[in-house]
Amino acid sequence: MHCPVDKFYCDKFFFNTLSRGRFYRRFRHVSLRTAALLFAVLLSGCATFAPTPPSDQSNICEIFREQPSWYDYARDSQARWGTPIATQMSFIQQESSFRSHIRPDRKYYLGFIPGPRPSSAKGYAQAQDPVWDEYRAQAGSLFARRTHMKHATDFIGWYNARTHAQTGIPLTNPEHLYLAYHEGAGGYQRGTYRGKPAVMRSAAQVASRAGRYQAQLNSCEAEFQCRHFYQIWPFCRA
Repeated sequence: MHCPVDKFYCDKFFFNTLSRGRFYRRFRHVSLRTAALLFAVLLSGCATFAPTPPSDQSNICEIFREQPSWYDYARDSQARWGTPIATQMSFIQQESSFRSHIRPDRKYYLGFIPGPRPSSAKGYAQAQDPVWDEYRAQAGSLFARRTHMKHATDFIGWYNARTHAQTGIPLTNPEHLYLAYHEGAGGYQRGTYRGKPAVMRSAAQVASRAGRYQAQLNSCEAEFQCRHFYQIWPFCRA
């Protein structure tokens, strides 16, 4: 059953359907609790369900076992831009803990009045509006979404390739790639991160995690290669 895009009209649409349509006539004798459950199920047609963050984020093998399509996305990004899979996933864990719709918390005035968010960062890669628009214009598409892992991994690959071209940081150096990711190429070259101990700690964590992820991936990557019916060994091996 299709509903309008707007959430308010979506709710109104299903309410009217239940109260005057065939669903009401069919289920008018059921209990109120059952009717409420049915209504909730119908409303779920208007909801956007995001993947649940992996339960074990310390192990890239377990991450890909829960979400095998993420391996495909990261491998495609690696092939296109050069950033290793382990580095991409370490960036995303650091930025969002694999939560697709996360945004910076709002500030509240007087404890209850919502204020603006500190930045426009959003999604798996916590990309901000200006740079996301650049990515979509230069390498992505108008339909790219920060809340989709395919586009998040591609964005990180694109950004790091641009960083490498601007600063010379090797794509095999996750610590300094992350510093430039956080500070921008200009800020990195000016050394702005040196006055930000929290950023430097985060970069060290990214590097340590990327190394651990790579060692884990070396032991399990074969599980995720050639798993589609259209892939033929050995041509699909990374």
